[in-house]
Amino acid sequence: MRSMRRGTKEMDILLMRFAEAHLAGMSAKELDLYEALLEENDQDLYIWISGQDHAPEKFRSIISRILESSAPKSAAF
Repeated sequence: MRSMRRGTKEMDILLMRFAEAHLAGMSAKELDLYEALLEENDQDLYIWISGQDHAPEKFRSIISRILESSAPKSAAF
């Protein structure tokens, strides 16, 4: 629920999609890291996810996973 009620629509969408696709398969350590990420404010999260600034080292792996899950899938021709 916290992934989709952030305050900014962009972060709601990105984090909701990530949560739906990955939370069930995450380890306790990964869930703790995601929980810590959710404590950050939306403005910082958006800057990190959009690549406008580097995320703190401790969040880089989870930010990469969020980006991978939000990337458009290419169509097969």
